[in-house]
Amino acid sequence: MSKIGKINISIPEKVKIAINGSLVNIEGPIGKKSLKIDSDIFDLKLSDKNEISIKPKQINKDTKRLWGMNRSLLNNAILGASKGYEKNLELSGVGYRASIKDKKLNLQLGFSHDINFDIPDEVKIIVEKQTLIKISGFDKQQVGEIAAKVKSIRPPEPYKGKGIKEKGQYILRKEGKKK
Repeated sequence: MSKIGKINISIPEKVKIAINGSLVNIEGPIGKKSLKIDSDIFDLKLSDKNEISIKPKQINKDTKRLWGMNRSLLNNAILGASKGYEKNLELSGVGYRASIKDKKLNLQLGFSHDINFDIPDEVKIIVEKQTLIKISGFDKQQVGEIAAKVKSIRPPEPYKGKGIKEKGQYILRKEGKKK
């Protein structure tokens, strides 16, 4: 049995869910998303207590693997539509700055040129300080993907810790050369 799959998902008051065959449409104050859950394998049931449950029609090795993952995807979509997700990135290094120009994130990261990163429509990027970037949106996967792409432009190096990292991320530091 799946430990995660057995747990029912509570639906917040502001979120509306419509099930059309294998498509699940989730709409909330922050955004809307549709998920495709295989109706041949799983049963989705809405209860009166504002809860949704996902149960496999037949329990075998393959459905056990997919049960918890589909439940997590559904839960992430519901939480994203009601609260949203956010990631905070820090720039550490002398002269490292971020700003927003038009619909682009402008990064000065010690290269000979500025880097302009296009901001997708579904994700909102705010530069709180010159060294703090806040990425938020309703899709957990997309917020994480955009954060990973921004971090990959200048990953933190192990000697001085310069680069882009997530807030609170620990960087394993190396000792420099000794005489």
